[in-house]
Amino acid sequence: MLSVQNLHVYYGRIHALKGISLEVNAGEIVALIGSNGAGKTTTLATLSGLLRPREGHIYFEGRDLTRLPAHQIVRLGVVHCPEGRQVFARLTVTENLRLAAAHRTDRKNVARDLEYVHQLFPILAERRNQHAGTLSGGEQQMLAIGRAIMSRPRLLLLDEPSLGLAPMVVETIFRVIGSLRQHGVTILLVEQNAYRALQLADRAYVMETGYIKASGLSQVLADDPAVKAAYLGG
Repeated sequence: MLSVQNLHVYYGRIHALKGISLEVNAGEIVALIGSNGAGKTTTLATLSGLLRPREGHIYFEGRDLTRLPAHQIVRLGVVHCPEGRQVFARLTVTENLRLAAAHRTDRKNVARDLEYVHQLFPILAERRNQHAGTLSGGEQQMLAIGRAIMSRPRLLLLDEPSLGLAPMVVETIFRVIGSLRQHGVTILLVEQNAYRALQLADRAYVMETGYIKASGLSQVLADDPAVKAAYLGG
């Protein structure tokens, strides 16, 4: 579904991504793990069109996305749920969710998707008329994921969905990620909680200072002594 080939990305003179290549197959959950500054968030931002690579190509179902603007990439089904939630604080929960479907013309399906988000996150139904800025951190993360769902993703780019959340909320978030895969959504997951990411994902890539240092089946990486020492605490 997704093929990334020899991607080089710069912030000014800083070489952030140094020729990375990766693939995501339809129906998979693929994790990107690594320490802060490894290039994980930069990778997702480049895939969604927020950053432009200096070299390399990004193909989604055979179509070259490399130079497409972000709004066209969303319409093709590649949807980015960013780190830090970035909800619209002065809009209500429902307004945030409906805004993500503004480009869609299938009104009946929009209503169904809104109901689906409420089923996944019942608290959002309870808070539907509340301003998003007044939600807790965990509720805002649920809203951010719900907003991404409203864009009808076929490939969902999830950036640090569990960051800073209470353990019970983290369990809810990871349960929903698994449910999305069962509903046909392919997921590329950036997650600092490497242990949970490897538990959930089919395959994973390990990033370090702009390079991909290792890749493989999640269970194989979880059993790798070097990965254990660097990212799993043992």
